[in-house]
Amino acid sequence: MLTKTRAPKFALDNIHKHLAQTSYEDPFLLLDTDILRHNAQRFMEAMPRVQPHFAVKSNPDARVLSCLKEEGVRFEVASKAEIDALLVMDVPPAEIFYSNPIKSRAYLQYAADVGVEWYVIDSPEELLKVIEIKPDAKLYLRIYTTNEGSGYALSSKFGAHPEDITTIINLAAERKANLAGLTFHVGSQCTNINNWRVGIQTARTVFDQMIEAGLKPELLNLGGGYPVELGTPVPSIQDIADVVNGQLRAFPEDVRIIAEPGRFMVADAGYFVSQVVGKTTRCGKPWLYIDAGFYGGLIELKDGLGYQMLSDKSGALVETTVAGPTCDSIDVCVENQALPNDLEEHDFLYIKNAGAYSNACASEFNGFPIPGVVVI
Repeated sequence: MLTKTRAPKFALDNIHKHLAQTSYEDPFLLLDTDILRHNAQRFMEAMPRVQPHFAVKSNPDARVLSCLKEEGVRFEVASKAEIDALLVMDVPPAEIFYSNPIKSRAYLQYAADVGVEWYVIDSPEELLKVIEIKPDAKLYLRIYTTNEGSGYALSSKFGAHPEDITTIINLAAERKANLAGLTFHVGSQCTNINNWRVGIQTARTVFDQMIEAGLKPELLNLGGGYPVELGTPVPSIQDIADVVNGQLRAFPEDVRIIAEPGRFMVADAGYFVSQVVGKTTRCGKPWLYIDAGFYGGLIELKDGLGYQMLSDKSGALVETTVAGPTCDSIDVCVENQALPNDLEEHDFLYIKNAGAYSNACASEFNGFPIPGVVVI
């Protein structure tokens, strides 16, 4: 049973304690499971009707998945490997939502073989592909909605527009496909609460279209995009819930409501720890080179989301360029980052709220290691 708890804080003391106990070798992400659990609890408390399905892509570490499973969180996936990660944990396949709008036939066949039931589509071609492989698949249609005010707009690659929606609904009715739900995505790290209002209202209209066509919609998937405070204020989960809960009154109680939070669940549970490996001045501006970068787990820094960097130094703050260790010129994490001017080689940088899309996005490009994950 969920109980309201005081929000746990991630203290730098946790990092210092770990560094004191272990010899530092490579960058790592330190994750606090108390914060993971708290985030799961407050999401469900804010929106009691909404069952969260964690976006595995945001952090697929098995300990993260296990912790969230214990809190009653379910999961959505985009690949065979993510399905396998959940099956190893005895997650029932019927509870796994396959939310990648474009899937290879091989991956579809695998998902069908292991018992996955729910599959997203956003095109006529994908509908036909899915029902060819699994005729009794439960389908949910991803519809376009505004991504205004989001850190990453996700509406350009996926999401059926009104003219396509009609075509897909008619095709589902003609082929007797079980098009049973809808989904949308307001954009990653969304700070515009109105996007949820627009998305839900649009979904209600499309529900009516489906019913008119003889379909029986039973699912509304609110997608992801729930933000975390990276450095500037963002709407709270309660602010978002106030809109969502009100809009959901337009849907009968027998309609299943889910969502796909990723960043919200895991971002503020983690600090990314890296070390300065070089320092110089270029064109009169200070540069720091650290042992992780664009390829090593810090890909989102380059997109200007405003991650906070902390250190143990107390010098005057100066605008600094922070770059990764590879020989690729794209490996520049951030420019004009305010950092102490007395940072030197071997000093540590601590990147706050980096529990999502860090270790998950890292590669071994140029021979540098994927950051480890330490769980406390």
